[in-house]
Amino acid sequence: MQNRIQVVFHRTERVRQPETLADRVRTTAPDNVAAAFADLEGLIGLQEAKKLMYEIHALLRMNKEREKHNLKLEKQVFHMVFKGNPGTGKTTVARIFGRIFKEMGILSKGHLIEVERADLVGEFIGHTAQKTRDLVKKALGGVLFIDEAYSLARGGEKDFGKEAIDCLTKALEDKGNEFVCILAGYPEEMDAFLELNPGMPSRFPIHLTFADYSVEELLKIADSMLATKEYRLSASAREKLRQHLIRMRQDVFEDNFSNARYVRNALEQAIRKQAVRLLEIQELTREDIMTLSAEDFVWPNA
Repeated sequence: MQNRIQVVFHRTERVRQPETLADRVRTTAPDNVAAAFADLEGLIGLQEAKKLMYEIHALLRMNKEREKHNLKLEKQVFHMVFKGNPGTGKTTVARIFGRIFKEMGILSKGHLIEVERADLVGEFIGHTAQKTRDLVKKALGGVLFIDEAYSLARGGEKDFGKEAIDCLTKALEDKGNEFVCILAGYPEEMDAFLELNPGMPSRFPIHLTFADYSVEELLKIADSMLATKEYRLSASAREKLRQHLIRMRQDVFEDNFSNARYVRNALEQAIRKQAVRLLEIQELTREDIMTLSAEDFVWPNA
């Protein structure tokens, strides 16, 4: 009877499948790739970005299997458009994507070059093309992340921003497999920008939408930010911050809320307020120093 139970147990273990897509990736990826995925999985929210990278991992793994059977390989372009409000994690995700692409063998270096209009657009004819080519050269082997990319088209036909777009388009044709270009910005502005440039959508086949964080996600982000600084929220401080974020999201900023960036600024202000408050206390405990209280969170007109 005992032996029979043992046999059934081993059979159950053998057919057990990973419960989530993240688990499945961890069990099929090499250690270096799995470690890079762990950084992505550790981010709060951002499910669409995580799902995309899991799909790319699966595609590359199937390509290796197809190669064993002399089948055609599925080649894809990984240039992307990130659409979302400020503070939704676009730059952070771009940086982690670069590392994952390196570990996967898609990119040779995996570094991030972050630029905006002023970095690309020059002041005279020919200057813009040279600046753009130089930045593309720096990005080879990694990710070229262009924030507020729609600003390149704001000056009209005679603006040097158009020259930057033309130069970038040529770089995508000539060296498109040697780096990944990511255009980022507000959703509506990015859609309008792509409509004005008919050649762009086909060169950027992957579009990711970065949704605003929920209030609970923002509180988790606050906890994470504070943990790295060795601070924590008291129960009353957490509730005060929660109610403030609800009001900011619903009544004040509506569509222009800056998400994690707003939370970071609020925490930094509270840490300063706490420092001033603690000056009045002669004997401070470790708990006193680490804990932010409700009175440390003060906002104008709150």
